[in-house]
Amino acid sequence: MAEAETAIHVCDAAVTLAFSVLGKRWNGMIVSSLGGGPATFVALRRAVSGISDAMLSDRLAELAQAGLVDRTVDAGPPVTVSYALTDSGERLLPILSELGQWAAANLEVPAH
Repeated sequence: MAEAETAIHVCDAAVTLAFSVLGKRWNGMIVSSLGGGPATFVALRRAVSGISDAMLSDRLAELAQAGLVDRTVDAGPPVTVSYALTDSGERLLPILSELGQWAAANLEVPAH
């Protein structure tokens, strides 16, 4: 394989990996919400309008497994669980912002 083809293949694989996480509904909104700082499950549910408890729980587990979100349990009393972005998650914020700007400038909102 030529060097340029190898670079394209590596890039395609990395983009595919990124969208396997970020392309799932709600994940970008959760990461963006955590950009304001750590939050509890209830605060995230309020911030991400329309998400169910089960879906939020699943998405937080996926984001944690991907290394973008940390889950912290404070033994209390009362016991509290909070979620925060990892360094990798923090580095994603400017990319999400740029993606949002691109979408606003280049994509049409579907008519209802």
